Amino acid sequence: MSEPQLTREFLRELFLFTDLSDAQLDWILGHAKLEQYAADTAIINEGDPATCFYVLLSGALRMTRLVGGSEVETVRSDQRGAYCGATQFFYGQQQQRYGASVYAVTDLVFLTLPAKEFADEFRSWFPMATHLLEGSYLGWRNTDALIGQRRRLLALGEMSAGLTHELNNPAAAAVRATAALRERVAGMRHKLAILAKRDIEPDLLELLLDVQERLVKQVADAPPLTAMQQADREDEIGDWLEERDIEQGWDLAPIFVAAGLSAESLDHVLESVGDGLLDGALRWLAYALETEMLMGEIEDSTTRISALVGAAKQYSQMDRAPHQWIDVHDGLDSTLVMLAGKMGTGVKVVKEYDRSLPTVPAYAGELNQVWTNIIDNAVSAMDGTGTLTLRTSRDGDRVVVEIGDTGPGISAETKQRIFEPFFTTKPVGEGTGLGLDISWRIVVDRHRGDLRVESEPGNTRFRVYLPTTEQASE
Repeated sequence: MSEPQLTREFLRELFLFTDLSDAQLDWILGHAKLEQYAADTAIINEGDPATCFYVLLSGALRMTRLVGGSEVETVRSDQRGAYCGATQFFYGQQQQRYGASVYAVTDLVFLTLPAKEFADEFRSWFPMATHLLEGSYLGWRNTDALIGQRRRLLALGEMSAGLTHELNNPAAAAVRATAALRERVAGMRHKLAILAKRDIEPDLLELLLDVQERLVKQVADAPPLTAMQQADREDEIGDWLEERDIEQGWDLAPIFVAAGLSAESLDHVLESVGDGLLDGALRWLAYALETEMLMGEIEDSTTRISALVGAAKQYSQMDRAPHQWIDVHDGLDSTLVMLAGKMGTGVKVVKEYDRSLPTVPAYAGELNQVWTNIIDNAVSAMDGTGTLTLRTSRDGDRVVVEIGDTGPGISAETKQRIFEPFFTTKPVGEGTGLGLDISWRIVVDRHRGDLRVESEPGNTRFRVYLPTTEQASE
């Protein structure tokens, strides 16, 4: 790497120094140093004393912050003139520390200035501007902290409520099935004791057990029936039981139908055990079949719970690198799971996914926030009833994610302002006006993509364009 010649003309090519006077540029020239770093070098460590102001002259850098003990990449840039380090040098507080770590992505060259000396000189150059910057910085920091905390709490509460609602149904089903299973197992023990008292021949008992195993295996393959088909099948089995003087056959018929049995299946049971043991054998088989169905229900419920927990982990990106190559469909699906409680039964979800799309380099957790903001707005616009459409496609070297709803649409006046911070059409107290502003910054600034909206009554579509190759961010 060859070092550039520092001159007034060279400095004026950097946007930070373009309008400085000759005397001010001379001060910069007298205090600046050129520093070269090889690729993958750690240049600044978060938390260290902020001693230098860095201006990028060539190469590319990446900036990270510690979040929950893990480094999260926040910026990647190769823009000449980009700055980092002691960026709040003008702020009069003593013992400032670097707010982020900086690493060299490629070989790079920095122009560095001593933060304390630069701050003193800057104050003499721009006293009023320094005062305004200090006030603006303090006000922004306090406001951002309060609003950010409130927004995170609201989002966490909404996500937790949705997830709790989704988890409650399978958990309650598993509890009910477990309680019923305990009763059925006790009943099976009782029926087995009764059968045993009848001095059943070993060969007959073995035959009965074979029948039980064969019928139990049919449970998993039982075809779904319509209400009419189920009623007809129950009548058929009920008649069969009544013809053979089986008491309370109407209690057994629904169990046999749910297990996929027919009158023909019961004929095989009769052939195996004979008339004398038919009543006890049928009741024992009913307990065995119901036990198998209850175990299947418990398995389905716990599998659903596991899937929900997996979706929550995917959504939050726990145990995953912040910047990675991702399949956009994974984030969309996990977001739908998290928002299922809010959508209820009135919103129909239509997925038109192009599964052949390539992966994209992205901050997956932040994109999940984008999907959440857009889907949440769409569901709110439809007021609980309508169709939510998620469509993915490819546009040249970009992946396109389209989220559409059948709500009343966005007026032309509102459409011009929806990406402005703090602008919201929701009633006071129901929206911060930050969702789409944050989404814009995540898509456009962080991912170098694009976010567009088209709307008419009954058809509003947000389109997110994401590059399929690595892009340097500002």
